[in-house]
Amino acid sequence: MGGRCHNYKWQMTNEQMTNTEHGTRNTLQGKTFAEKALARASGQALVVAGQIVDAVPDVALSHDNTAAIAKIFRALGVERVKYPERLAITLDHAVPAPTTVHATNHAETRKFVEQQGIENFFEVGRGICHQVLSEEAIILPGQLILGADSHTTHYGWMGAFGAGVGRSEVAAIWATGELWLRVPESIKIVVDGQLPLGVTSKDLCLKIIGDLKADGGLYASVEFHGSAISAMSLESRMVIPNMMAEFGVKNAYLPPDDLVFNWLAPRLDRRRRTADGGQQSMGDAIVSDALYPDADATYAATYRYDAATLEPFVACPHRVDNVKPLSQVRGTKVQQAFIGTCTNGRIEDLAAAAEIIRGRKLAKGTRLLVIPASSQVLSEALARGYIQTFVDAGAVIGTPGCGPCMGNHMGVPAPGEVTISTANRNFRGRMGTREAEIYLASPAVVAASAVAGVIADPRELID
Repeated sequence: MGGRCHNYKWQMTNEQMTNTEHGTRNTLQGKTFAEKALARASGQALVVAGQIVDAVPDVALSHDNTAAIAKIFRALGVERVKYPERLAITLDHAVPAPTTVHATNHAETRKFVEQQGIENFFEVGRGICHQVLSEEAIILPGQLILGADSHTTHYGWMGAFGAGVGRSEVAAIWATGELWLRVPESIKIVVDGQLPLGVTSKDLCLKIIGDLKADGGLYASVEFHGSAISAMSLESRMVIPNMMAEFGVKNAYLPPDDLVFNWLAPRLDRRRRTADGGQQSMGDAIVSDALYPDADATYAATYRYDAATLEPFVACPHRVDNVKPLSQVRGTKVQQAFIGTCTNGRIEDLAAAAEIIRGRKLAKGTRLLVIPASSQVLSEALARGYIQTFVDAGAVIGTPGCGPCMGNHMGVPAPGEVTISTANRNFRGRMGTREAEIYLASPAVVAASAVAGVIADPRELID
């Protein structure tokens, strides 16, 4: 199908689908990842974009909002969750509990978990839901996870279909084990070439969202392909589908490869041994269940990026698509820097920040919060000496969890203050104060800004 090519630093082709209404596409055409994943989840041989299906998720995710969902669930007149083994619940958004209201919410969640016999429950301090479920291999390639969290798109890093849904929808899944979904149209983003030194997958995501805007992928399934994607570490890949929630997508997908399979297999084996004493490795099953789009699949649009042309980017207040090159905003005074969240709170992120901060002190008038994404990340950061590096510089270390990202506690800014953060959202009031400003950047940029006291380029601080 034809398209236009634009002479920017990146190339864009737009392949418009000629028929997207249910039943009008040729069912013999190649299938996208979303079409394959939702066909499998709905027990059908094939489905097409635009079709409504009754899908059975392999995992239903909730977190601190579980108590509220339980109220909706009970209002349905149902006493027992249909598939308790498919539920996964974490306490991560307000931990440790900052108020009596939050503590009561946690207590109600613990009671519900015990009543329903839910095994996949993770207490305060274990970490952020998306990091924890990945580490525990609770969701696997080719599977469907629906969660009461908008960043459930995260699981696309391993080739799973992850989508955020509302609390009422999660209550319905608890009651019935299924939920209707519209099969999304698909967008392909191809990234070839090599990222320059100091440029990260976070910068790639900010560039895409800045170019195509926050609603550019609304209810789409966005697939990432290309040599730059396959060359990334797994932790760099995890940033991409997580950030695509800010692109408005239903789900995001990266093709799983040996790096993914080899990371997941021992974690799944360990979980099975703990649960039932099983000894047989599940590595082969993980590989065989992975899904890949067909070469002749139909896409609503295709965008191409040359990784070598990218540079560090920053999302400026108060929109994630208000993206500017770092060079245009450097020198902006910051009072608070925050490294963490489900987007950039992993060991690779802490390593990049520690490299910048080692041997330096925070700028006067600037504070740094570091919150590892999980207890496993915290343990490894301790073993590698990163935590000591941050403490020596004057940083504050927080309990693994979401922390100040959503404005509950552990770093709410004062009116008029500027925060530079590795998080995924910067709309007005996101961190709890409408009169504060939030800039979004990579961990290295945030670390450099913490020691400079202004938004700074980390490439100038690397020895």
